[in-house]
Amino acid sequence: MNDRSIAYFSMEIAVEDGIPTYSGGLGVLAGDTLRSAADLKIPMVAISLLHRKGYFFQKIDHNGWQTEQPAEWVVNDFLSEEEPEISISIENRKVRIRAWRYEITGVGGYKIPVYLLDSDLAGNSEWDRSLTHFLYGGDEKYRFCQEVILGIGGVRILRAIGYNGIKRFHMNEGHAALLALELLDEEAGKAGRNFVSESDIKTVKNKCVFTTHTPVPAGHDQFPFELFSTIFQDRQDFIDMRDCLCVELANNMSEHKAEPGHIIPSNHVQGKTINMTYLALNLSHYVNGVAKKHGEVSRSIFPGHVIDAITNGVHAATWVSWPFRDLYNRYIAGWCQDNFSLRYALGIPPNEIWGAHMKVKKELISYVNREANAGMDKDVLTLCFARRMTAYKRADLIFSDIERLKNISKNAGSLQLIFAGKAHPKDQEGKQIIRRILDMKELLKAEIRISYLPNYDMRLAKMLVSGGDVWMNTPQPPMEASGTSGMKAALNGVPSFSILDGWWIEGCIEGVTGWSIEEEGKRETANMENNALSLYEKLEHSVIPAFYNNRDRFIEIMRHAIALNGSFFNTQRMLQQYVTNAYFL
Repeated sequence: MNDRSIAYFSMEIAVEDGIPTYSGGLGVLAGDTLRSAADLKIPMVAISLLHRKGYFFQKIDHNGWQTEQPAEWVVNDFLSEEEPEISISIENRKVRIRAWRYEITGVGGYKIPVYLLDSDLAGNSEWDRSLTHFLYGGDEKYRFCQEVILGIGGVRILRAIGYNGIKRFHMNEGHAALLALELLDEEAGKAGRNFVSESDIKTVKNKCVFTTHTPVPAGHDQFPFELFSTIFQDRQDFIDMRDCLCVELANNMSEHKAEPGHIIPSNHVQGKTINMTYLALNLSHYVNGVAKKHGEVSRSIFPGHVIDAITNGVHAATWVSWPFRDLYNRYIAGWCQDNFSLRYALGIPPNEIWGAHMKVKKELISYVNREANAGMDKDVLTLCFARRMTAYKRADLIFSDIERLKNISKNAGSLQLIFAGKAHPKDQEGKQIIRRILDMKELLKAEIRISYLPNYDMRLAKMLVSGGDVWMNTPQPPMEASGTSGMKAALNGVPSFSILDGWWIEGCIEGVTGWSIEEEGKRETANMENNALSLYEKLEHSVIPAFYNNRDRFIEIMRHAIALNGSFFNTQRMLQQYVTNAYFL
């Protein structure tokens, strides 16, 4: 199987809706990346973990509080078991690992194999068997052992299956960084040495690509030296490498002065820690952030490292709703093979754009009314917000001034709001935001219909990004590395109404592709109060009047969202940049 030259490693991959091996944006991006790789016939193979219990099944109790249950699924219904087994050492125990195979088929029939690693095997201890059960579950030790399986186990399973021609190993976030240690071990072994040389490091760096996805401190995994030494107690060579490869001097961070508004992780390198981001940075020949602004922010967080930027995208054929698929098939031949041709959406008759939108909007409104007894109206301006529920994404920003919001809906034009998203089980702030939205639903029910839909997944996401009239996004700048939900909305002619952060800095042409919340030049004042004021002003004087009073203008914005944003912010363009910048140099 030497025909594959790129191995893509990700802790989560959304291969399809029925396989709950993803939590949100990172996993969906990984799945979209692989779908476009199959379309473009890029010689790629992917590695992730099986996650038998998924991320979690979300329930909202009568008090508005999120509770979690395992997301059970039947592995054999979707995947085929591979014959080779490998083993890795954890705390000097032999842990057996097998792989399950899933194939992603591209538009021309080319297949990308995805291997999901599984430690739930007879002979392993009960704790070891559970290591591939829960995505982002357990304690610090559980998470580190998962990363051992992903990185070290992933390289070994590829070798066991026969993928010996891999030239590039792409780490989608730092969870997979331990693969670099396994590659170093391979190089030393080839030379008959039990230590790593400078030439080994150079060789491995040339093989590795690293994409960092977040400026949020919690997104950069770090573990105590003691845990590293305990897990690898029989690998003195790994332990000897930790100082030079896995950590940066703390004073490098403390002396660095960030630009205003940039995020410096206050606990990024404190004491004796193994930092997975630094391991990946130090052992990769190419590193990138996921939007132009995120590249700038990343360079300020990690001074001294060369960090490029490749803006994320989405897989167009996956996220286009059926009415728009029919429309594109009639007016833009070959759009699936050439996403850039969506620029010709400007030539689609406006009445057909609106007709396609209303078909999918009716489906969404019917679903919301059926599932949530929401009493929503298909003719009312519908704003959708669906993201991971965590403090910096500020899902409740629109409720900053309740009286102002009620007056806008009463005097400028009626509104209805649909929310969805999961909070991490340990994120109490995120759970409080969900509760607050549900409190607002009751408080405002006489003026504004509000619905919160549980269990946000790919299926629900596709309904929301295509069925809403406007896609709203309100993160705290500059913490939105990229974001991709607004890109999916654009493919369906749904304009964004968003904070200028992440991809929207590149995608927003004011009043043409959508609307900004807070002006670019005012980022230093990007606090909750100022952003809320900007949101209300733009909603009252731009968004609502366009929808109700100037429908032709609104449809023009829809067409430009497709033609300018949909044609560019896709994984086809994104992967072509990885090919030229990182993979085949």
